[in-house]
Amino acid sequence: MAASSRAQVLDLYRAMLRESKHFSAYNYRTYAIRRIRDAFRENKNVQDPVEIQTLVNKAKRDLGMIRRQRDQERQV
Repeated sequence: MAASSRAQVLDLYRAMLRESKHFSAYNYRTYAIRRIRDAFRENKNVQDPVEIQTLVNKAKRDLGMIRRQRDQERQV
């Protein structure tokens, strides 16, 4: 994996964990954190640049979903 891809993946991983820690519901928070860690571990040995980019795009969409969900929790 190229250095820039690695940095991008690590930034996404950290951002997803950071955002997930703001969920107020304990069960939802722990589930989200566990799923994030499992997904990144599962894909840590991927070498194909096209597949890496696909996974990065999926992670970005998921991060957006986490942020929207967190924002909805704050509004309630």
